Amino acid sequence: MTTIKQDDLIQSVADALQFISYYHPLDYIQAVGRAYEREQSAAAKDALAQILTNSRMCAEGHRPICQDTGAVVVFLKIGMDVRFDGHMSLNDMINEGVRQAYLHPDNKLRASMVDPPIGARNNTRDNTPAIIYTDIVPGDGVEVALAAKGGGSENKSKFTILNPSDSLVDWVIETLPTMGAGWCPPGVLGIGIGGTAEKAMVLAKESLMAPIDIDELRARGPSGAVEELRLEIFDKVNALGIGAQGLGGLTTVVDVKILTYPTHAASLPVGMIPNCAATRHIEFHLDGAGPAVLTPPRLEDWPDVTWEVSETAKRVDLDSLTPEDVQRWQPGDRLLLNGRLLTGRDAAHKRIQGLLESGQGLPEGVDFTNRLIYYVGPVDPVRDEAVGPAGPTTATRMDKFTDMMLSQTGLIGMVGKAERGPVAIDAIKRHRAAYLMAVGGAAYLVSQAIRSAKIVAFEDLGMEAIYEFEVRDMPVTVAVDSHGESVHQTGPAEWKVKIAELGLAAGR
Repeated sequence: MTTIKQDDLIQSVADALQFISYYHPLDYIQAVGRAYEREQSAAAKDALAQILTNSRMCAEGHRPICQDTGAVVVFLKIGMDVRFDGHMSLNDMINEGVRQAYLHPDNKLRASMVDPPIGARNNTRDNTPAIIYTDIVPGDGVEVALAAKGGGSENKSKFTILNPSDSLVDWVIETLPTMGAGWCPPGVLGIGIGGTAEKAMVLAKESLMAPIDIDELRARGPSGAVEELRLEIFDKVNALGIGAQGLGGLTTVVDVKILTYPTHAASLPVGMIPNCAATRHIEFHLDGAGPAVLTPPRLEDWPDVTWEVSETAKRVDLDSLTPEDVQRWQPGDRLLLNGRLLTGRDAAHKRIQGLLESGQGLPEGVDFTNRLIYYVGPVDPVRDEAVGPAGPTTATRMDKFTDMMLSQTGLIGMVGKAERGPVAIDAIKRHRAAYLMAVGGAAYLVSQAIRSAKIVAFEDLGMEAIYEFEVRDMPVTVAVDSHGESVHQTGPAEWKVKIAELGLAAGR
């Protein structure tokens, strides 16, 4: 009989969550490095360089890879010959580890969990509770697989129940483009097949814990139908030309993972969940000898890639910006933002909408006239930081507020990640505004451009408050211009054709 001390499990969970907040799995970052070397799209290559540079900076500085430090997902396999020495329940032990990790004073992580999920949606302030799956298995140890899953990728999860005679590959290839780029490609695509509805989704999530090995699989050749399916989906997804950050390019996914389970003869349940450019997971074993020992990767194992400002980038003075300036921007232009930048995301937009509808107007100190808004929920600062990692959040969630903001507040542009939907693009075109894209998965790199930060409204919303940032050379790309042209439409369309013409596929 093995005895696991309560404090050892708590410390192991806390240490692991801190570890994955700033260390990418080395297999993922090396796969992105190989993608960078292969990439022929200039826009995608720039995005990959930002992701790789950000990754190394986080490993060196022990700060989060992404401002969305995720919902904690834990898969436990507990041996039947294990007992726990402590007074807390198993779930309470896990959640205490989460609490300690997310409130760590040297590397405070962003609390994103809200309770209840409908209605008040109050932030729990410590990122608890975790999502926990527990299996009791033969043995005398505890296996823990733990991930921090960002909302941008989680929101793109898909599920279907196919007829047994339907093509699973066709469903994936038809469905994946509908996910847009809010999941921050390149990432890993997890697929669960079989069981029942909920089982297929859990399988998809659990499959993302496995090491990246698609190149090794191709080299040795597939063994069985599942491995053949992985290769087929991998090649066909990358042939779509979606590319890094949805800008068009050779690599959309760096691996495809599949887990299966027996299912009813009349059913073929399929779950599909992507991992993003902030892929974060770790596995460890407890045998009663103390907390898990986590070995940091060597910095010299990171790809030798450093992002540099494009020679064609144009500096923009946000404090003297005019609508006419915005209307001169072209799709794909690379800009460096300088000056004052207001922030706001879902909860702030909803509150602004209520204030405007009631006739109260914007809160005191908030003036969007000829200003840009940055869709972000930053990590709290530590030490001498102006702000913690502050990468963009998914812009499409603000689409329904775009016309209101452009027509009633004086706003002339927005900064976020990924594409905009038809409603937002129509509003941008009608108001001759623009949408700028920052790279998702480069939050620490972006935060280096923020020289000061202060909350100017809605402090009670925590990370969703409205801030005013003072930025210097913050890198962005014009993703939708004042005529409504979107690089997230033109880029993938162009690269899908190029890949077909050249017979290219990532990994070949």
